[in-house]
Amino acid sequence: MLLLGVVLLVLVREGSEVFGRSVGGHLSDEFAIDVTKLADSEALMTQVHMKDLAEAVHACGSMGFTDMKLHKLRNTSVTCNDGSPAGYYLRRSHGSKRWLLFLEGGWYCFDQASCRNRWANMPRNLMSSKGWPDRKKGSGILSPDPEENPYWWNANTVYVPYCSSDVWSGASPRRDKDDFAFMGALILQEVLRELLPLGLQNSKTLLLSGSSAGGTGVILNVDRAAELLRREGSTVQVQGVADSGWFLDNKQYMPTECTETLSCAPTEAIRRGIQWWNGQVPERCARQYSKDEQWRCFFGYRAYPTLQAPLFVIQWLFDEAQMMVNNVGTPVDKEQWNYIHNLGVDLRKTLANVTGVFAPACLAHTLITKSDWMTVRMKGVSLPSALHCWEQSLLWGRAEPQDPPTCDSQLVDSCPWPHCNPTCPKLHNPFTGEEMDFIPLMMELVGIDMNAIAEQMGMDPDELVRMLTS
Repeated sequence: MLLLGVVLLVLVREGSEVFGRSVGGHLSDEFAIDVTKLADSEALMTQVHMKDLAEAVHACGSMGFTDMKLHKLRNTSVTCNDGSPAGYYLRRSHGSKRWLLFLEGGWYCFDQASCRNRWANMPRNLMSSKGWPDRKKGSGILSPDPEENPYWWNANTVYVPYCSSDVWSGASPRRDKDDFAFMGALILQEVLRELLPLGLQNSKTLLLSGSSAGGTGVILNVDRAAELLRREGSTVQVQGVADSGWFLDNKQYMPTECTETLSCAPTEAIRRGIQWWNGQVPERCARQYSKDEQWRCFFGYRAYPTLQAPLFVIQWLFDEAQMMVNNVGTPVDKEQWNYIHNLGVDLRKTLANVTGVFAPACLAHTLITKSDWMTVRMKGVSLPSALHCWEQSLLWGRAEPQDPPTCDSQLVDSCPWPHCNPTCPKLHNPFTGEEMDFIPLMMELVGIDMNAIAEQMGMDPDELVRMLTS
């Protein structure tokens, strides 16, 4: 089986353009392969089932064949916060014309005090490359396993570690040895330049993706990345995927002084940070604001209408990071529940005109690189299927006239409370570690009043409990 796996891995890498297509004119959750484009296809299909292929590829992966390998940037003037060289992890897929580039997340710092605190208390690899391992495994959309990642497992995969603390926006070099550099935007540009001669130059698509601060980084950089590649003579189609990076610039539930990252209002943190980082925002968005107001372009719903590159948005309606910076706290009274409910309503409104979106009503943060990213569903559609549908619709829009894809890539939950979608990720009781649904957990921990919530919603309390726990 292992020898078969090695042979198949080579075959698949060389013939990767036959994978990830529609079956019978319809998009499918199943892995699609056009066997007519493979030599001796009849013999192949009598011997190999896709499950066997997945197991074989997984076996090869366990030997390290599918790990991503670290490359430090050749341009050593583009650095992490501490002046160490930035870099990227790469897994080549020889023969593939598809590239997937992922921007890591990890909050930010916005002034001298918050950056010193980050250096002292956060994992050092978020500000320095000195401890980065030589190899990295991928999960979710970064996985090389076709069962875990049915549509992008055989793409050329790039993981760019986050070490600039600037939401991938900075263009500020280190001024002295006691200072910090903020060069996130420049790091991405250098990575793209190094990938061009490795096959990106003549590829078909680049999926620029990221989670959390990396998701916001996609929004900030997708147009700039497309323009850079165009100037370099590449015709690659750049598409963005922003996971958990679509934040609101609304008022905090409990306003606090801006002294640390996790409690500072996003508006104030970004207002300070954009100056500290020499932050770069999308050019067309910047034109809409004065120099002092360009920080607003960090918020997806403001930048999205100005973007030229296609963008797919993945966003929990009740994002844990948004709840944290808004200082909501554990909901114990009606005012907090109202605030949380309105947070979901407001976020849903900002997504109304987004053509590619996956927004479940869950209390969570990030999804695209989770191994179980296929389990959350809306209308029976998983995130990989919605994202693949969106990609196919873009291809359809650029191709000769034909029937459009018969699938859904615009999915936003309509239920009004956290975890009212039964496929939401499980929460855990902090005392017992037991998996629990949201409402029973809140009833046990803080004794929420379901009667009051039901009255507010105009529902019978038993009906409400059934809706939220079914």
